[in-house]
Amino acid sequence: MEEFNMYQQVQSLAHELRLFGVHRSCERRCAEALSENLHPAELLKLILEDEKDRRRETAAKRLVTRAKFRSNAQFEDWDYSRKRGLSKAKMKELALLNFFHKQQNLILVGKTGLGKTHLAIAVGNNMCNAGHSVAFYSTNLLLEEAAAEKAAGRYLKFLKRLTKQDALILDDFALRAYNHNEANIFLEILEERYQKGINIVTSQVDPDGWLSLFEDSVISEAIVDRLRNPSEHILLEGD
Repeated sequence: MEEFNMYQQVQSLAHELRLFGVHRSCERRCAEALSENLHPAELLKLILEDEKDRRRETAAKRLVTRAKFRSNAQFEDWDYSRKRGLSKAKMKELALLNFFHKQQNLILVGKTGLGKTHLAIAVGNNMCNAGHSVAFYSTNLLLEEAAAEKAAGRYLKFLKRLTKQDALILDDFALRAYNHNEANIFLEILEERYQKGINIVTSQVDPDGWLSLFEDSVISEAIVDRLRNPSEHILLEGD
């Protein structure tokens, strides 16, 4: 009974101090310390690691919620029985976020249904789990939201929020041609984000075909240049 009361006191103090990882694991860790004859410093280290892990989990969940992913796609869900020209080694590179650590954009190209959006969201989830901020947008909805923010006088605040994201996912880019106002929005977003965060683009159209989607050739070249340089380009094949 005395031991139980002691655990209750520790948990109460941990809750009061908002140390919820300690609150969750203290009884289990103390039992381990008694059974394995751990040094007090080792016990303290384990409990503090539990608190750190819980905070990391909480932060990741918060980042995923803010990212507004279309689904909860994960790398573990990828169906390797379908041949799409993507090796397990390359998938591991993506999961480890090598392109992000090199500060490269990621361009995922392929036909409908090959898994471009799945990969983009899986990458985004891994980024959130690693503590990086992500914003997921269908490209058309991004343009609509930007236009609405302009009309409401909040465009600069909207632009600032996008600039702060470590990764901006543009899903279904190049489904159609873009008018002059939309091209300017694209360019402003990409210019503001340049060397501050990376962009992840999914598209059915190869980057060589993006130039023809914009009315102004100068703006078009600037947009495509900001997306392609530097970038890692992955082509998904198959039906």
